[in-house]
Amino acid sequence: MSDSLEPEDILASSLESLYDYTPITHSTPGALFKYTSPNDPELSITLSTPDTAAENWSLHASSIWVSALYIADHLSELGIPDTETTHILELGAGAGLPSILIAKAHPRVHVVASDYPDDNLIHALEQNVARNDVAGRCRVVPHAWGADSTALGSPFDVVVAADTLWNSAMHASLLTTLCGVLARTPGARVHLVAGLHTGRYTLGAFLREAEGRGFVVAEAVEREVSGVGQRAWDVERDEGVEAERERRKWVVWMVLRWGREVV
Repeated sequence: MSDSLEPEDILASSLESLYDYTPITHSTPGALFKYTSPNDPELSITLSTPDTAAENWSLHASSIWVSALYIADHLSELGIPDTETTHILELGAGAGLPSILIAKAHPRVHVVASDYPDDNLIHALEQNVARNDVAGRCRVVPHAWGADSTALGSPFDVVVAADTLWNSAMHASLLTTLCGVLARTPGARVHLVAGLHTGRYTLGAFLREAEGRGFVVAEAVEREVSGVGQRAWDVERDEGVEAERERRKWVVWMVLRWGREVV
């Protein structure tokens, strides 16, 4: 939760309580957001929410998105090997919640937090890394999807991305980056978590394009944001007359790996 609630946060909290309304974003640009793991009260970080330049508002990087929170709450499910040879990358990191938390929880691994090369965004991400004392093991690297990924560093054992699939026009560029950064090993994994507000057909289109690039969908599960329920991913599922309210209650956790012909 935020240390000092903004008016938008108070409104979102009221809507959630009164109308069974599940928010998909938290915090506001420039506000401080404190996260404490529900599984480990000692694991806590404080983040400043980025405020991008006006021309980059379409990135929607100035919030803490529900999928980033869901990953943080279920960090153990990333299956991160806690070794000095493990390399982790977060794409579309925004404030850096998953990547900074990973660096905090796994002090031996090497983490890269990356997002679009917007000066304000990258500065806020760098400040968050420093604020949480993980600068020695978490690097911030600006990267535009589809561009040369060499600067991101070593091939990565685990790649994480939260709520990055909403813009179907960027799917090809994101997949180009994923192809360039994921280690060509049988155990390497991409974990993509997206809210259902993204749209089922948008998510389905991404998964089909990923398979065309040599990836295999190892897992795709719909998870209730509350942590109560889960169900198999189904691109055709109809949420019914209250579709928008129902979609807000769910995220889809997708895991990609390389096909056998690639590794």
